[in-house]
Amino acid sequence: MRYAFNPSKRVLMGPGPSDVHQRVLSAMARPLIGHLDPEFVQMMDNIKTMVQETFITKNMLTFVVSAPASAGMETCLVNLLEPGDECIICVNGVFGGRMVDIAERAGAKVYKVDTEWGKITELSQIKKALELCPKPKLVALVHAETSTGALQPLEEISDLVHEAGALFVVDAVTSYCGVPLRVDDWKIDAIYTGSQKNLSAPPGLSPISFSEAAVKVLENRKTKVQSWFFDLSMVKNYWEGAKRAYHHTAPVSSIFAMYEALNLVLDEGLENRWARHNEVHQYLKNKLEALGFRFLVEEKYRLPNLNAVYLPEGQDEAKLRADLLNQFNIEVGGGLGVFAGKIWRVGLMGESCTRNHVNMLVGALDELMVK
Repeated sequence: MRYAFNPSKRVLMGPGPSDVHQRVLSAMARPLIGHLDPEFVQMMDNIKTMVQETFITKNMLTFVVSAPASAGMETCLVNLLEPGDECIICVNGVFGGRMVDIAERAGAKVYKVDTEWGKITELSQIKKALELCPKPKLVALVHAETSTGALQPLEEISDLVHEAGALFVVDAVTSYCGVPLRVDDWKIDAIYTGSQKNLSAPPGLSPISFSEAAVKVLENRKTKVQSWFFDLSMVKNYWEGAKRAYHHTAPVSSIFAMYEALNLVLDEGLENRWARHNEVHQYLKNKLEALGFRFLVEEKYRLPNLNAVYLPEGQDEAKLRADLLNQFNIEVGGGLGVFAGKIWRVGLMGESCTRNHVNMLVGALDELMVK
């Protein structure tokens, strides 16, 4: 028996993946070459440079993990933490909680800073945590919490973390290439992101970057990294140096796609891209509020590319979301965790961040909503 699969053409306005440019899709159809082919190695060098440019960093240990963003999270934490290490992790949504789980699996003692979902972590909360844990190995938080649409200020927290002699670790999965993010200026020591959101590449890759201080911690480990695949002492030899050491077979076609996606970002210009996401967010905000939607997050901490909203009274969120998909091919995301069944998460990411996307969504809602 032969099984045919022809996916519907969707308009992706959820929490990721986002729509992908035709240049990126075409790149995936190019003939395969070997993952140690000189041409592929040259492409790896170019991608490293482009990731440095988009992270705004000069960190030498900057490359792409051959797995999705959750693997980038794991790569950062398991390489920096050893059994018995103490760390502080801020939790204001799903993905802060995931960092706690990974750190505990690595044998670390975690001091959690819990914040109500939809709010940001305040500087005063970090100060209190440092009273309980004055010498943490690292402090980690989520820059843009995908489960709530909260955008966390980083600079003051970074200063406080470094005053305590700790490393500053940041989840930038939903902020990278969509809002201002300056790794070197903000003194971020380890950062990871994903390919499928504002970058608008297919899911499955995770750009990461380590500062010199983080590399020193890695080099001075007393124990082996718990994960063979994510052990940077080995993986970095595949991405660095004149002679590449075989580590794994890279996903060649996905790397081709990322190469094109990064070029598209740099062609547009980072600051122009940040401005576009903010401008389209404001357009969406006005349209949704006119329909009776309410935003979850306080405006000054609102993530423009992931809009968490309460539906107007009387609307069945699950049915309306299903009708959008089935009748108009428009995907939006439902709530996670404590917000399951209570909010929508409307994405304006990368190629999905246009006024036309907003108009398609609003036009469909005008037809579908209970009047």
